[in-house]
Amino acid sequence: MLYGIIPPLVTPFDDRDEIDEDGLRAEVQFMLNCGVHGLAVCGSTGEGYTLLPDETRRIVEIAIDEVRNYASRVGHPQVPIIVGIIANSTRQALQHAISVRDLPVAALMVTPPHYLFTPSEAEMFAYFRAISEETGLPVIVYNVVPWAYLSADALVRLMTETNKVIGVKQSAGDLHALAWLLANLPEGKFVLTAVDDLLYPSFLLGAHGAIAGICTAAPKLSVQLWDAVKSGEHDLALNCHLKLLNLWRFLNAPNFPARVKAALILQGVPVGQPRRPLKPITDEEISQLRSVLKDEL
Repeated sequence: MLYGIIPPLVTPFDDRDEIDEDGLRAEVQFMLNCGVHGLAVCGSTGEGYTLLPDETRRIVEIAIDEVRNYASRVGHPQVPIIVGIIANSTRQALQHAISVRDLPVAALMVTPPHYLFTPSEAEMFAYFRAISEETGLPVIVYNVVPWAYLSADALVRLMTETNKVIGVKQSAGDLHALAWLLANLPEGKFVLTAVDDLLYPSFLLGAHGAIAGICTAAPKLSVQLWDAVKSGEHDLALNCHLKLLNLWRFLNAPNFPARVKAALILQGVPVGQPRRPLKPITDEEISQLRSVLKDEL
């Protein structure tokens, strides 16, 4: 079972909008040195909606290579890698999924198709089943899109009826749905929280871990929070929560990937700039972020 702090990596791009491989390798190493329990690539924070299938594959190959090298160097088991897929048709999603199915990935993290026209519940169920069945890979439902949002009851049915749908990344700030999912979770399935400013209560409710952008911006603090909850050190956990909450006040704004990238750059990780049309954050915003990081990290 996947568990713990699994940061959704940003995707470094250069000034030609190409993947910056050196930046990605540096980011993976930074996360592993912070003690994370897994890595997610090509998600929303990673601007996965901009990627072509061959780019998805290359990002996964780099992450696998760096994880393998790190594990060999420190003598620890390799952490699992989850691959995000943000697509608007079964065909498009399968192009990305098939591009990585021969690689040692732990699961696919898949949003519902969501551009403008909302699929019915039956259509969404068929979408997730097709991806899992045609690739043979486990699927995590990335429940994030407000107008294509699966209810907690629907998610429970989907996991119950579909063996390869192994869990849910519960997003969109919905702690109520998270609580209901955890209370009614089918045996052997899991729920990872992406309620960024409420990781602490999510873990207290029983969330099995987190794939959340705030874990990318502050991986060491997120791991500290997870460890504190697991060891029952709730004064420390509350302190970590309050620090993350303050950081989230800055991150939770337009141009989110650029804000997370700026947080990493200020911590010495050269993750480049967002893919156009997004732009890096302003000098004034960087100054604000620097003050937050100085106080909280």
